[in-house]
Amino acid sequence: MASRIWFITGTSRGFGRVWAEAALRRGDKVAATARDVRALAPLSAEFGSSVLPISLDVTQRESVDSAINQAADHFGGLDVVVCNAGYGLFATVEETSESAARQQFETNFFGVLWTVQSALPVLRRQRTGHLLVVSSLAGVTTFPTAGVYNASKWAVEGLCETLAKETEAFGIKTTLVEPAGYATDWRGSSAKHEPHMPEYDELRQRLASAYGKRPLGDPQATAEAILRCVDDKSPPLRLLLGEPALATVKTVYADRLATWEAWSEVSART
Repeated sequence: MASRIWFITGTSRGFGRVWAEAALRRGDKVAATARDVRALAPLSAEFGSSVLPISLDVTQRESVDSAINQAADHFGGLDVVVCNAGYGLFATVEETSESAARQQFETNFFGVLWTVQSALPVLRRQRTGHLLVVSSLAGVTTFPTAGVYNASKWAVEGLCETLAKETEAFGIKTTLVEPAGYATDWRGSSAKHEPHMPEYDELRQRLASAYGKRPLGDPQATAEAILRCVDDKSPPLRLLLGEPALATVKTVYADRLATWEAWSEVSART
């Protein structure tokens, strides 16, 4: 199989770093981006000219345009564009400040929108390309104390489901990657927290008891799935990652269908 050219946002750590390394190890080329380009030095040291390190803040639209064009000019095109940059905001809906909510959407939603919009002219001219957008299991269901994070991923889901329908005729494929819980830095130093209200202490205690000891997945184990997805001639619109994800989704959709059915007579009267 011919080597591919990747553009990946958020390559300093986590899924972005794992997938960049997996692509490079099999002979692909990667435009690796990060806010601090120094974090990409180990990639360049190991893989040399197969890596193009680019400093990028996905919340700055002009910076995204420049990075996409730089990568396409340097490598002669783009095959796989991965929107991975993002972070978790942990707070109940009531605790979330306006500034924290806006910052969350600037990165998690608008960062995706700017990257997609910048990449589309390149992919349309080629009449081929694959957009991989990192959503979350929280883009299908919701988890308490992460309301605005959940909302940002639901927004990404709606954006990319629409995008897939709009760009299919250009030979462009779109996949929403929906990971369950993994041992990335998402819960660590990259996360942001709002001050806690004591009224939600009992909720947090229940959540800690229910989920605090659940094992997290190994990010390295996702690499094979991502490579298989980009190699497939008919990749899925949605790709769940992690063994518990499908069981969760089945329960969520069964509950929704049951509710709609229970209220179907009321709905029909409208």
